[in-house]
Amino acid sequence: QVQLVESGGGSVQAGGSLRLSCAASGYSFSRYCVGWSRQAPGKEREGVAVIDSDGSTNYVDSVKGRFTISKDNAKNALYLQMNSLRPEDTAIYYCAASRVPLYGGNCLPQVVGFFAYWGQGTQVAVSS
Repeated sequence: QVQLVESGGGSVQAGGSLRLSCAASGYSFSRYCVGWSRQAPGKEREGVAVIDSDGSTNYVDSVKGRFTISKDNAKNALYLQMNSLRPEDTAIYYCAASRVPLYGGNCLPQVVGFFAYWGQGTQVAVSS
């Protein structure tokens, strides 16, 4: 049974930083495309960042240059370093993982919504 557990959310002022972590059991982050998604109040869930098995990364335009996704295969952990946070980054952030390999450069933020495995989410609140 796969279980993903996020941590590291909280409240921060605009311009601040947070680092989200995701721990997995029953799943190896080294194997397939994994990533982070978020859902802001009243909005649809959106993929934010992904990292593939080879370490290649992709980001949604709104977070490029501010967020960094990484993973530690030895610890089987996934991270999202969020800098220069803005009030519009306020959302519940979810760790998600694919159950199948994504070939042809298809490990993209837009496909996170189709991933099979999800964490319970961690709240991030950014005040102005």
